[in-house]
Amino acid sequence: MIPRTFPPAPGWSPDGHRIKAELDYSRGPEKTWVYGGLRVRDGQQVTMTATSRNSVFYQQFLQKLEVANPVGDIYVITDNLSSHNSISTRTWIEAHPRIKHVFIPVGACWLNLQEAWWRIFRKAALAGRTFAGPDEITQATALATAQLNRRARPWIWGRPAPPTRHLRRRYIYRL
Repeated sequence: MIPRTFPPAPGWSPDGHRIKAELDYSRGPEKTWVYGGLRVRDGQQVTMTATSRNSVFYQQFLQKLEVANPVGDIYVITDNLSSHNSISTRTWIEAHPRIKHVFIPVGACWLNLQEAWWRIFRKAALAGRTFAGPDEITQATALATAQLNRRARPWIWGRPAPPTRHLRRRYIYRL
């Protein structure tokens, strides 16, 4: 192996390994949660950031979904988080009959089309970046949502069918 004659790129150690930042788990005012909803018929996304993951912010997010979809029923497919099924959330949903909750089975996140969008969103908004505070996370969330909504397409669950193979005719000559 030939030794390096130039310094490594930022984020890489001198021996050529990527430096990984340890994730910090903490509670407090600096934590930011991102709520998101995907409209599968056209691929448009609605996102919102909040300082906590509780029923109050979830109901604010549902209100934002209702404003973004002024016509027709809204089916919210969600996991079984306690704020999604709390008494205050159920009371709020009863007052808004257009919104209907559908809970996915426990341990079956692949049934939620939103999960694939989260992977794309995290890569566009959060991957490889450091944020000084919640305001920067809110700004990155809004910017990434706007960019992804500009090129949005309808979401289809599953893989597309493989293309059909056209076999060439084979001529067999027998003598």
